[in-house]
Amino acid sequence: MNAQARVERAVTPEAADLDGLAALLIDVVDGGASVGFHAPLPLRTAQDYWREVIASLDDNVALWLARAPTAPHRILGSVQMQSAGRENGRHRAEVCKLLVLHEARRSGIASQLMAALEDHARALGLTLLVLDTEAQSPAESFYRRQGWQRVGEVPAYASRGDGSLLATAFHFKALVRSGGA
Repeated sequence: MNAQARVERAVTPEAADLDGLAALLIDVVDGGASVGFHAPLPLRTAQDYWREVIASLDDNVALWLARAPTAPHRILGSVQMQSAGRENGRHRAEVCKLLVLHEARRSGIASQLMAALEDHARALGLTLLVLDTEAQSPAESFYRRQGWQRVGEVPAYASRGDGSLLATAFHFKALVRSGGA
């Protein structure tokens, strides 16, 4: 898989590609990812989730897509950012659902998506990003390599598809504004 996907911010429902996003979500959930759903994930459930996300796209909710360079209509990955809405949190945002197709993992797509998100956050003047992920997972290792700091872990926070509970780790990343501190 080519490491250089085309990463773009989806700003309209048409640009978001409901079918491609649904296929992506089904792939990662059915592959065992803990991203809020149990496997097997029905197509309608995946589409309903993405319809809700797409309808919420605005200045506070952003979505990036990674597309295959040789098949630009094929979505290889996505990530979302939701800015804090309250007055005392306008300096921060939450990273939500970094997803990459199984066949495209370990090719740099997750790093490309996170770089685009972080660049956008800096351009907005945000200074703090937060996220949660399955503790002791490959995703957690990825975030640590990307400079994220682990805050702590909550045991039995979410459930796997088989109903067993898993721990979730919380992380943050302080952003340096472009051009200095």
